[in-house]
Amino acid sequence: MSLYTMIDIIGGRFRRIVARRVRSHSAPWAYRREATCKRSDAEFRARLPHCSPSCRKIVGAGVLSILLAYSANAQDKKQDENPSTAQKIEELERKVKALEDALKKADERSSAAEAERAQLEDLKKRMSQFETSGDGKKLNQESLEDQIDLLVSRFDALSKRQAESENKTPGSLRLIDISADGLFAAGTSTASEQNIEKLQGGGHDPNQRGFTVENVELTFAGAVDPYFRGDIHVVTQIDKQGETGVELEEAYLTTLALPGNLQLKAGHYFTEFGRINPRHPHEWDFVDLPVISSRVFGADGLRAPGARLSWLAPTPFFAEIQTGIQNARGETVTSFLANPDVELPTDRPFVDRSVRSPADMLYTERLLTSFNLSDESTISPGLSALFGPNASGSDARTEIYGADIYYKWRALSNDQGWPFVSFQGEYLFRNYEAEQAVDAAGSIVPGERLHDQGCYVQGLYGFTRPWVAGLRFEYAEGDRSLVLDNHDDPQRDRRFRASPNITYYPSHFSKIRLQYNYDDSEFLKNSGEHSIWLQFEFLFGAHGAHKF
Repeated sequence: MSLYTMIDIIGGRFRRIVARRVRSHSAPWAYRREATCKRSDAEFRARLPHCSPSCRKIVGAGVLSILLAYSANAQDKKQDENPSTAQKIEELERKVKALEDALKKADERSSAAEAERAQLEDLKKRMSQFETSGDGKKLNQESLEDQIDLLVSRFDALSKRQAESENKTPGSLRLIDISADGLFAAGTSTASEQNIEKLQGGGHDPNQRGFTVENVELTFAGAVDPYFRGDIHVVTQIDKQGETGVELEEAYLTTLALPGNLQLKAGHYFTEFGRINPRHPHEWDFVDLPVISSRVFGADGLRAPGARLSWLAPTPFFAEIQTGIQNARGETVTSFLANPDVELPTDRPFVDRSVRSPADMLYTERLLTSFNLSDESTISPGLSALFGPNASGSDARTEIYGADIYYKWRALSNDQGWPFVSFQGEYLFRNYEAEQAVDAAGSIVPGERLHDQGCYVQGLYGFTRPWVAGLRFEYAEGDRSLVLDNHDDPQRDRRFRASPNITYYPSHFSKIRLQYNYDDSEFLKNSGEHSIWLQFEFLFGAHGAHKF
């Protein structure tokens, strides 16, 4: 069809549209009341101006020009409202640069911007290899644009917090986050009451038939000034005898503005060894503490006063090196100097040692890394080590080594984080040097090295919001002691446990968890024991971000 033909058609159609408008507005009575009005159709047409073929072409050209101009204007407006992927990337790069400059002198760590920049560079590489033709390619491009939009929103949130911190003047009121978390459990077991307590070795595990107040935690957290952040955790428990106990679980400062990608943490805190020990009970994925953790670190986990220095390495992936020093004495340092009330891994008498030199302190080393395997999956392997004196002799030492790994997959198109799949595993090995000693009867107890090891692997499947299914397997054992029979020692015998569970999250502030445990341990003598636990948690106040 030629352009002139199309213009003529448009002109003719425009004339007929005008005719209908005139007919409906100038003489509507001519059609609604035909009995009183006898005007013919010829008389009605005579009222319209005559339009020749030339006229129709002129009118058609005008209408076509108007339509083309309107279409171009609408397209420009659409592009303004919906910027292209390249424009989004340019805007995101600008935000990264501005935020990175601000973070160098503010209370946000510059590592956050580096992590986001790495993700952005990965997106840009994928975009450079991208072809826009084809439906499948289009879907991939839309997926990438969604990721870019997500990064933009995260940078906007960081920038907003940064602006708020800059607007605060010295001496102004700084509000802190206050929260209270309650963790409770109810359940039963085929094991006896005495054996339930031995099987549930964690201090915050459900350890009796009926109800258990596992943990009620009060948290204060917030920025002290542009240079420090403070965190305090106070815990209340009710034991089997109904007595209430209150303890200071953690209280420490963290620096926010050290140069050279350094950060210092000082105070009373959980030793950052592996993945489970630094976490509070309400952050656990299962009702109870892994068996090997309670054996090596004690019922309440390893924590003590001290300081830790970390360095974020300038690598293309996340890599952080931590080194720490803490007191080796106390109720929660069971594998080291401990105290007279702590049961040692050996039957040797407790030796009350004083701190004579830096060698009598507890030292921690940890390497934590993280890699993005794809846009949807991340893997984080880590290594840990502990060195310090123990209470079996004047020169006895303990060494603990650990390796851990965490993997998580989450779909780019998700419903508040669902669906997802995660895997976590951890292996611990303890070398406990027991010196030669003399027991209460005057007999000489020979020196020896006790080796304990164990591991756990667990998987979580968030199949639909807000449900998560989990499964954990555990194994722990200790080598044969020259003095103590391991078969009868629940802290050093061979032990296996399997634990499936299901968790329902009504919101970020509550959860309900049902878990079954099958325990097979040498000290039980008979077949394995079965336990079932129902756990409930609620939270008031600020809900802090969970550790990745």
